[in-house]
Amino acid sequence: MNLKNKLIPFSVTIFIILLDQITKIIVVKNIQLYTVKFSFFADLIRIVHVRNKAIAFSIGNNLPEDVRAVIFSILPLIVLILLIIYIVRTDEVSLLQRWFLAGIIGGGLGNLIDRFFRPAGVVDFIDVKFFGIFGLERWPTFNIADSSIVVCGILLFISLFFKNKIKINKVD
Repeated sequence: MNLKNKLIPFSVTIFIILLDQITKIIVVKNIQLYTVKFSFFADLIRIVHVRNKAIAFSIGNNLPEDVRAVIFSILPLIVLILLIIYIVRTDEVSLLQRWFLAGIIGGGLGNLIDRFFRPAGVVDFIDVKFFGIFGLERWPTFNIADSSIVVCGILLFISLFFKNKIKINKVD
């Protein structure tokens, strides 16, 4: 695969970063911290403004600030840089998987921008009712970057699963 085809999926990375940061700017400017601004579908989805200095489910919230900086900022940045280098250099990743990886990278970079430039923490604003499943009345609040990471991660996993299943079937 030529370099141009390897780089085209990074357009989704740029798109995710822009969409994530624009929505976060809108939330910060228009919704007071820790308040609900909009509610849709009988409170199923709410648009709120919260901050998170930890990771998903507030894991690591009680860690010292300098430890959080390394674990949640520096290490992910290194991993994302290495992933970008791998994607550009390898031919072992399909074009479809490159798009999924680019979405994961976009989400990761979107949240890292917050970690480096928003001292109050990552801006989260999508709040979804979870009906008591797993003891959660509401799913932990998230953002566009988080959504991109999760959706693209699931799609990448499915693509890898079926790619390996096809290879296994070819051997039989």
